[in-house]
Amino acid sequence: MSDPMDPTEVSRRRSRRLLRAAAGAGLVLVTLALAGAATLGLGGRGDTPTPARTGPAATAPITRQTLVRSVALAGELGYGVATPLAALAAGTVTWLPEVGATVRQGEALLRADEQPVVLLYGALPMYRPLTVGVRGSDVRQFERNLAALGYGGFTVDDTFSASTTAAVRRWQDDLGIPDTGTVDRERVVYAPGAIRVSRHLVPVGASATGTVLAYTGSTRVVTVSAGTGEAAWAKKGTRVTVTLPTGVSVAGKVGTVAPPTAPAGGQGPADPERPGTGSATVQVTIAVADQRALGGLTDTPVDVRYVAQQREKVLTVPVDALLALAEGGYGVEVTGPGGTRILPVRAGLFAEGRVEVQGAGLAEGLLVGVPG
Repeated sequence: MSDPMDPTEVSRRRSRRLLRAAAGAGLVLVTLALAGAATLGLGGRGDTPTPARTGPAATAPITRQTLVRSVALAGELGYGVATPLAALAAGTVTWLPEVGATVRQGEALLRADEQPVVLLYGALPMYRPLTVGVRGSDVRQFERNLAALGYGGFTVDDTFSASTTAAVRRWQDDLGIPDTGTVDRERVVYAPGAIRVSRHLVPVGASATGTVLAYTGSTRVVTVSAGTGEAAWAKKGTRVTVTLPTGVSVAGKVGTVAPPTAPAGGQGPADPERPGTGSATVQVTIAVADQRALGGLTDTPVDVRYVAQQREKVLTVPVDALLALAEGGYGVEVTGPGGTRILPVRAGLFAEGRVEVQGAGLAEGLLVGVPG
């Protein structure tokens, strides 16, 4: 490590150098202080030379802190990507829920010939009729829903028993449909949870067989379309901060990451403001637990910020305290009762207008020179 240098020599060197250091996502220009006119030999003929400055124009303390570099992306607050709902019911659509309505477990998604098609919760589709003697995980899924709706007298298991049949008859009677005890494929549609009607795909009076409406989840989420080149951060459970147009920030967490998709029309030009765009994109869905903090906002742009780098409890100085040393590398001008001296440092993470520094003689609370 180099010995401290004479301040006059430092002034000569500092007058000739300009340091550009990476800070955050851009470049921070660090302007080095100019030495006095006498130091540079610029005094007029016969003039008394101006004394060289013996200390920095201003100082700032070395601090110990957690330094975080975050990256912001554009997002959209809404209800997520809409999914088309396919009905198997025969006949004519005689009723659809209003756009924006929420449909919950046991409620009608539509009516075909005035008979309800009911929403139940589950991952398996309704792929066969359920009747006494049928066994399988789809039976357990249906029985779990039937029990959740308040019907009892049977055991939730993989077997559609006579007791299940009796409970189904009561359920069908309450729905106002024939109480056959058999659950027809066309009478039930499964979804992961409550849904929100996004739009109607057919009008009342159209055929009830096919895609009749599109739906989303009933909880607001944030979606981010990230280029594949900038999506490495997007993993299930990653914590982010969502900043609303009102300036309020709320916590979010990555829920799902869709497979990459090619842009419409094929490869397009990259957006210089969005690294990784112009090629395939990744749709990232972010859950927000505190829905009340979102107020009444929906279908609005938001900023999503994630932590790209973090350094715990490191010594930091303002970026403009860094000096470029003639022998290479960086230094800082430390000042105190005994005068000023230059200490070489190793620069680490740049973030938030500060830079992590390491080196002999550095300590929290020491004052370093910065431009006045």
